[in-house]
Amino acid sequence: MHGSGFELALVFLLAAVLVAPLFRRLGLGAVLGYLAAGVLLGPQALRVVAEPEPVLAASEIGVVMLLFVLGLELSPSRLSVMRRPVFGAGGAQMALCGLALAVAARLAGLPWTAAAVVGLALALSSTAVGLQLLSERGAVHSAYGRLAFAILLFQDLAAIPLLAAVPLLGRGSDASIDPWAIARAIGAVLIVVGGGRLLLRPLFRLVARSGMPEAFTGAALLTVLGAAWLMLQAGLSPGLGAFLAGVLLSDSEFRHELEAQIDPFKGLLLGLFFMAVGMGIDVARVAAEPLRMAAIVATLLAVKAVLLVIVARRPGRLSLRDALPLAAVLALGGEFAFVVFSEAARVGLIDGAARDRLVAAVGLSMALAPALVWLAAKLSSRVAKKPPRPFDAIPDTRPQVLIAGFGRFGQVVARLLAAQKLPFIAIEPSADQVDFVRRFGNPVYYGDPSRSDLLRSAGADSAKVFVIALEDPEQSVNTARTVRRLYPEARVYASARDRPHAWALMDLGVHAVREVLHSSLYTGERVLIDLGFDPDTVREHVERFREHDARLLRAQYDVRDDEAALIRTTQDARRELEELFSADAGEGVLGGIVGPAARR
Repeated sequence: MHGSGFELALVFLLAAVLVAPLFRRLGLGAVLGYLAAGVLLGPQALRVVAEPEPVLAASEIGVVMLLFVLGLELSPSRLSVMRRPVFGAGGAQMALCGLALAVAARLAGLPWTAAAVVGLALALSSTAVGLQLLSERGAVHSAYGRLAFAILLFQDLAAIPLLAAVPLLGRGSDASIDPWAIARAIGAVLIVVGGGRLLLRPLFRLVARSGMPEAFTGAALLTVLGAAWLMLQAGLSPGLGAFLAGVLLSDSEFRHELEAQIDPFKGLLLGLFFMAVGMGIDVARVAAEPLRMAAIVATLLAVKAVLLVIVARRPGRLSLRDALPLAAVLALGGEFAFVVFSEAARVGLIDGAARDRLVAAVGLSMALAPALVWLAAKLSSRVAKKPPRPFDAIPDTRPQVLIAGFGRFGQVVARLLAAQKLPFIAIEPSADQVDFVRRFGNPVYYGDPSRSDLLRSAGADSAKVFVIALEDPEQSVNTARTVRRLYPEARVYASARDRPHAWALMDLGVHAVREVLHSSLYTGERVLIDLGFDPDTVREHVERFREHDARLLRAQYDVRDDEAALIRTTQDARRELEELFSADAGEGVLGGIVGPAARR
């Protein structure tokens, strides 16, 4: 196709709109979709683009923007909080996998400089695919999900100096490195960091005061491309400058607005970059070497999986059951590898054939990721067939309060009790949660609070109050039933997710506390006071609403199995509430608040 740039843009947008969502729906990831679209449009198939090099050069702006957004996410304060898992487990993973894969690349015939770059690039994993796999399994907040996120975070950090080093290594592969080149590189970094600290925030404050959204967008693009251009002039990767600019703005008040402005450009241009990479793959050469390709992919997955299990077990302190799915999620290659291989081929570290094989291997590893996760789940279930972790032996410390469940709700109650030095014991049915909260010195024990023998061993006979703070409604009701049967005279409070949950607890004579109701009423009260209404009047109306809602809850409890009656009581309650408030001033709900006597 020898059409105009306008026609090419239409073709690229059509491919991005159709192919990427299709591949994501199939569970293969948008990156593979872009690569496949590039292969299809490139000189090996439809020949829509006969020369992919100009497209690749233009699309590198997407990588620059990706690194800027990554810098916005990696604030120094955030890294400080997560420093142990990030730099401990993440550093160990990059060192071990990078070294092992570099040795494998050297044995395959690459010189040591190129082998080191290839090994470190292959040690990177796909953040997008990895987080998607964790999300699909509901494991983002699990023990291995948190460790996987920390390792991915370190990999994102490690990719920056790797990209910056590739041009220098390429230049030094056939000649000694020019000292002036190193001086220019250091000077460019100092200019970006020093100038950014002095100029960036005042610049964005000035632009924000103008009230012109297009000016803010222009300033964001100028920052990204300007820092990238400066690094390019110094012989470094342009992405390094964009990343540094992002880090400098990560703790600023403009962070979220900058991310919102850059993200659409980043997404489209990054998709174009992956399509350009796909256009440059010599499909015929790769298809002619099926055994070699299979060996590369198998080596990549096997080496990373084994070493990831070791890292998860030692620095990560995970069980084998959790280490296996973590290895499956992170064994695949990553998007940054495409960037590194393209840069390495550009500066002559590797030839075109090696780049094609490596890009194809990373793409195949991404395609195999869902199957790896499925296999790891099967292996984990076999490992889990060993005797389950026994419940903790709970000492009888004569607690006055027993808390069942130690999530967000239970922890707040426990902190109030601890502040008054009141003895309590908490029982949590999740072993992972117990291990996590024990790090902070909380008296929490692993067990099933609905079991009568466990409650007795915990000294529940001496407890005056029970607090049921379990997130699972069924588990909450079962525990309330046991407590009510064993200790009918005790006071029992239970968090309720919604009205049906509250009604089930009310059936057992338990005081149901609806979390959303109280926080919503408090928020509404603060909003009205901040708008200038009289605080005493506002509190009176909030309390009146609370009493009205409590009566409605009780009325609906009596007819909870009759849908028509529920609808009718809701409509009657709305009319009653309107009449209740309008009685104050005859002006509806807000009439009593904004009336002359009530308003400040």
